[in-house]
Parts: sequence; structure tokens; C-alpha cells
Amino acid sequence: MSTTQPVVTSVPGFRHRFFSHPISRMVLGVIATLGPIMLTMMLADILVPKPLRAGGWPFLLAAAMSLLSYRWFVRRTEQRHALAELALPGAAREAGAGVVLGASLGLIVAGLLALAGAFTVTGSNGWTIMLRTLPEQVMVAVFEELIFRAVLFRLAEKRWGTRVALVSSFVLFAIAHLPNEGVSVLAVVITGVAGTTLSAAYLLTRRLWLPIGLHFGWNYLFDGVFAVPVSGHAARGWLQVSMPGPEWLSGGHYGVEASAATLLVWATATLLLLRRARSK
Repeated sequence: MSTTQPVVTSVPGFRHRFFSHPISRMVLGVIATLGPIMLTMMLADILVPKPLRAGGWPFLLAAAMSLLSYRWFVRRTEQRHALAELALPGAAREAGAGVVLGASLGLIVAGLLALAGAFTVTGSNGWTIMLRTLPEQVMVAVFEELIFRAVLFRLAEKRWGTRVALVSSFVLFAIAHLPNEGVSVLAVVITGVAGTTLSAAYLLTRRLWLPIGLHFGWNYLFDGVFAVPVSGHAARGWLQVSMPGPEWLSGGHYGVEASAATLLVWATATLLLLRRARSK
């Protein structure tokens, strides 16, 4: 006579369930990525005299701390020690290609607006502004791509699939820019499209370097080279620009990200990148 022992299935504890849930990981990932940025900038502002902050090194340090914190977060929550999305081989080539692509999209938009009489260079500021704005735009490109592509998009795609992840990328990137000055319905739509474009760039390589370069190339062109507002942030660039005309064309106080010309250019870029990523 034999007896069958019941099979006992262990129930995962609350800590395991909490850290395994995609929403929890997204929230913690955003905190882990954004926290070092805020802490580094705050400590630099408090502890380092303003003259010693010249050159913008706190921005670069904050970007580096955000990258390191993301690595730590992924290793702790996903037990991944080799982070393919941040692998260094080929990083410079992909980031460079992204910068060229982002700047090219910006120049196409500027050209279209110039043909419509809504973009005219009227003068120049000191050329050193291009150096002063560079570190900040590096930081912005790095931490926003870490948050929106490496954390939110990647985890959403892993759990719910690419289509849901692309839609969430559109929505979350647009929502994040709602508090910015001069925001409009058109600005929200275009910002969401830009978020989808950056996610498509991530899909193409499954790495962050291309979208980081793309993000930086666009922002730096209009913040460092052309004095045009970037997503509602004040213009600071080298070449002073006059942008007359209706807001749907010029973008108003939000900048060219609220221009119909930008919608046309970014939507086209999104479709081309998605098509190439799908075929690849």
C-alpha cells in the first residue's frame, strides 16, 4: 500500500510579487533614474560655489550618476549584469548617427518654416552659449531616454507588447510636457509623436545610444545653435531667430515642437523608423 504525498506549492512573498510587477518596476525605475539627477544638482547648488560650477560639469556628473543608478536598479530587480541597452561597443557610432538624424530633422523643419516666412535669423549672441548649453542638453537626453525608453517603454513592451508600449510612449511623453510654458493641443500631439519616434529609434537597435543622440541633436540645435524655445523652455542659442506668423506654424512660446511643420517631419520619421525596425 502506497501513499501519495500532496504537492506543496510555495506562494511568492509580498516583496517578490511587488518587485516583479511591471508597474512597481516602472515607478521604482523612474525614481532610481531621476533621483540621482535631482540629488546631484541640488548638492552642487548648495555645496559648490557658482564660479566653480562653470563649464557645466554638474550636468555631466548628474547624467553619469543617473546611468550608474539605472545599472544598479536593473541588476537588483532583474538580475541582469550585462545590459544590452547600454552596451559600449558601437555606442559612439550609434549616438553620432542619432545626433546627425536629430539635427537633420531640425534643419528640415527650420527650412520649411523659412520657406513659409516663419523662420528668419536676425542676429547672433556670443558663440560661447553653444558651449554652455551643451552639458545640460547631454543630461536631458540621457535621463529622459533612460526614463522613457529604458524604463517605461522597455518594461511596458516586455509585459504588454510593442503596440501597447508605443501608445504608452506617446501618452506618457506628452503628459510629462504638459506643465511646460506655451503648451497647446498641437504641442501635446507633436510631443507625443516625438516620443514615439524616439521609441522607434530604440526598437531599431534595441539600445539607447541612437535615441539619446537623436534627442540631443534636436534639442541642442534649437537650444545651442538657434535661439528658439525648446518644449516651452526659454531660447538661449547662438543665432537669434524671429518666428512670425500664426502659432500653429511658428509654435509660439512652446517652440518649434508646436509647429505643424514639425508634426509633418516627425511623423514621417516615425513611420520610416518603425518600418525599418519591423523589417530588421
